[in-house]
Amino acid sequence: MMQSKQTPWWKRAFRAIWEQFKRLNHRFLLTRWFIIIVLLLTLVSVTYLTVIAKTAHVRDLQSNLSRSTVIYDQNGAQAGKLYAQKGTYVNADQISPNLADAITSTEDRNFYHEHGFSMKGYGRAVLLAITNKLTGKNQISGGGSTISQQLAKNTFLSQQQILSRKFKELFISIEIENIYSKKQILTMYMNNAYFGNGVYGVQDASRKYFGMDADELPVQDAAVLAGMLQNPSNNPIDHPEAAKQRRNVVLQLMADNKKIPQSKVKYYQSLPLGTKDTFTVGNNYKYPSYFDAVINEAISKYGLSEKAIMNNGYKIYTNLNQQQQQSFQTDFKDPSLFPQNAADGTKVQAASVALNPKTGGVQAVVGGRNKDVFRGFNRATDIKRQPGSTMKPLAVYAPALENGFKYDSELVNKKLSYGKNHYTPKNINDVYTGKVPMYQALAQSLNAPAVWTLDQIGVNKGYEAVQKFNLPVTKKDDNLALALGGLSTGVSPQQLAGAYTAFANQGRLTKPFYITKIVDSTGKTIVQNNGSTPTQVMSKNTARQMTSMMLGVFNYGTGTTAKPAGYQVAGKTGSTEADNSTDADATRDKWVVGYTPDVVVATWEGFDSTNSEHHLENLSGTGVNSLFKHQMEQILPYTEQHQFKVQDTATMIAAKNSRQNKVTPGGSEWMQKAEELNQKLLNKGTNLTDKAIEKARSFLGF
Repeated sequence: MMQSKQTPWWKRAFRAIWEQFKRLNHRFLLTRWFIIIVLLLTLVSVTYLTVIAKTAHVRDLQSNLSRSTVIYDQNGAQAGKLYAQKGTYVNADQISPNLADAITSTEDRNFYHEHGFSMKGYGRAVLLAITNKLTGKNQISGGGSTISQQLAKNTFLSQQQILSRKFKELFISIEIENIYSKKQILTMYMNNAYFGNGVYGVQDASRKYFGMDADELPVQDAAVLAGMLQNPSNNPIDHPEAAKQRRNVVLQLMADNKKIPQSKVKYYQSLPLGTKDTFTVGNNYKYPSYFDAVINEAISKYGLSEKAIMNNGYKIYTNLNQQQQQSFQTDFKDPSLFPQNAADGTKVQAASVALNPKTGGVQAVVGGRNKDVFRGFNRATDIKRQPGSTMKPLAVYAPALENGFKYDSELVNKKLSYGKNHYTPKNINDVYTGKVPMYQALAQSLNAPAVWTLDQIGVNKGYEAVQKFNLPVTKKDDNLALALGGLSTGVSPQQLAGAYTAFANQGRLTKPFYITKIVDSTGKTIVQNNGSTPTQVMSKNTARQMTSMMLGVFNYGTGTTAKPAGYQVAGKTGSTEADNSTDADATRDKWVVGYTPDVVVATWEGFDSTNSEHHLENLSGTGVNSLFKHQMEQILPYTEQHQFKVQDTATMIAAKNSRQNKVTPGGSEWMQKAEELNQKLLNKGTNLTDKAIEKARSFLGF
């Protein structure tokens, strides 16, 4: 009795719990259920990891690593290559045996005796992972990675250090060992390893640090490269002392692994580094904005990862027109085509895109005037800015023609207020003529008649038209400000150019795209894209009338200084006010979008951040008009130079009036009716011709 009282309470509690557990275990077989659950989870995990390994396309690994991803233009000509963890690939017989000995001695001494993983090393890594979990660190501390595992991690997995990645790495490394020989694995690893200063692979590293090919490396230099694998920053150019110390450690490891005699270690350690740089970087990433956009489309549209695109040796065929792209890039480097920088040196930014209106294929794109950064901000595709008056043809005049208006319909040109909020649009010069024909209102970019016309046809019709043109509008934009480009989010140059393809393509809208085909390293076509089927967003007659009116923009309207010499271009200019400036001429955005039957070009200009110190001036001179004019003069001579089937509206009306003035008074009424009949027959004939051509194309499969 005394003994029972002296037993500590916690022991008594533990004994009671244990007895209760034994009764429950005996009754419900808890131990067996626990074992079954553990085995089931293990089976599921192993099955999942096996599927991951089997579907990782390991068989294509050597083919992928030995080839660079190549970009081709619209004619199938090579335009450049994409490099990431990719250097000059060399075969095993082009690599010094000294380097293989140094790397295996340093990174994985048992490489030739294991099957992709080390049990001791793996156990150590898992133990560290569990310890870090218990201490609140959601990462692993490394360790346990064989050469095969490092190859698996670098080529198939992210660098995120979590336990699940470690298990995937294990199973993929086993699959690598099942398919490739030790010699092949080591060769792939050496070609894929990073050696600092943006250099991948032993061949380029040998050139970068020692001025020789990889098959010429002596023992001491091979030890330097092997020593850099754990810390590439400790290279002989940037940190020679650290590189030498690490080299000497590697030399001793090589002796311990019986790859060099112990008697030679001190001799090798005494040798100077002998650094010599003869490495040159090829200029294969020639078109940064375009190549960035290609990568983005491959990721967003086709589900490829950046790592796969950069490393897997794809052939990517695109709509790139190298002449247009090169001329765009040259223009953007010419400061004389842009306004002066702000007082603090900030550059006026710009972006341009050129499309094929028949297919929507992007032929050229430049995303800014900054120093190129890999997959950096591309203003041609990424900005969202107010389109200003470039919205008038889309939201007002095209739907107006579709709803009974004509190109010479008289529009009210008065300063009017609309709605409960008294929305009052003003012409840029605050001058009003009472009435104005539509073609003049468009060419001169008058605001008052544009808003009046949208009010007449109904805001919703304009809103629905803009949606059909594939521009990003929301219900917030379903108001009269839509006529003047007052959108809640804005558009990019690429989106605006895409909308204008309908005017250049007989009313059929095409969507911008870059990639036409992707072929993997084995020759298999994994993507085939000829562009989406064009969408008829307005009648052919409306598209022709709109082109006729928009020719006037460059002939006598707001785009006269943007007109390329010797060419007919239709389109629209636009600008938006800088609201936070007291300067009456302060402008936030300037736009020109113009087209021929062969190409659509949209160009934007402005500051990234607009304020009182950073805005454009709404004055003539150097600016977006000058840039657009120069761009078109450079690219149009190399297009097919198809001509518009319509004349400028003002020219047609002037010719019509001239003929009417020449006829006799008695015959004027008859002549007018004859001309009207002739015009109707002409339009009818053109429509029939278009239909015949369309049927012929359909029959021939064009």
